[in-house]
Amino acid sequence: MRSLLTALALAVASPAAAQTTQDTQLWLNTTLFGTHGSFVYFAEVQPRFGGDVSRLDQLILRPAVGWKLNDALTVYQGYARVENTPAGMPSFSEDRSFQQLSWEIGEFEKLKLSSRTRFEQRWQSDGRDVGFRFREMLRASHPIFGEASGLKAVGWSEVFVALNDTDWGARAGFDQIRTFVGLEIPLQEKSKGKSAVEVGYLNQTVNAPAARVEVNHILSLNLFLRY
Repeated sequence: MRSLLTALALAVASPAAAQTTQDTQLWLNTTLFGTHGSFVYFAEVQPRFGGDVSRLDQLILRPAVGWKLNDALTVYQGYARVENTPAGMPSFSEDRSFQQLSWEIGEFEKLKLSSRTRFEQRWQSDGRDVGFRFREMLRASHPIFGEASGLKAVGWSEVFVALNDTDWGARAGFDQIRTFVGLEIPLQEKSKGKSAVEVGYLNQTVNAPAARVEVNHILSLNLFLRY
């Protein structure tokens, strides 16, 4: 908890103390979710376009398998392959192993709360060290025009904290924060808990090298397919 509060404080303070660069981006995501009894899985593909949406900056492939402990808690073990093509710099790849706890916190006056806690182990092709990173997301949704419409207002925020320094550039401490506001649109009538599209604005603030802060303004389009 102390580390999370420190990270949040740094997230607020950093933009004022460092040089800030900004970019407009487009992030696309397709995620397939499946359930067979208590066994669950997901697989996602995420292309991300930067440079004012002029080039592919990053491609993420991320599958995971998990187990429902009860109606509220699910644990996952996953893997991610990340291909990075930053402007003016050599391309590099990253492999991640991660463990995840998803918690359906509950519903309060039709406001549904959930959280996702993720611990990552990261290897990059331009270094030999293993980087450890903690991620915590809190998500809220609320129906619009009543439950029957299936349309929801959605907001979430996720804090990233690096736990160690690495030879490929990670620095222990606050890494980034992402904040999203948008809509969840069902793909079919009365598709509560089923497939949906989530669209909205995502702000990403990154603690970049050389005392810089990167602020990305992102149009986020997500397709969630649930079976």
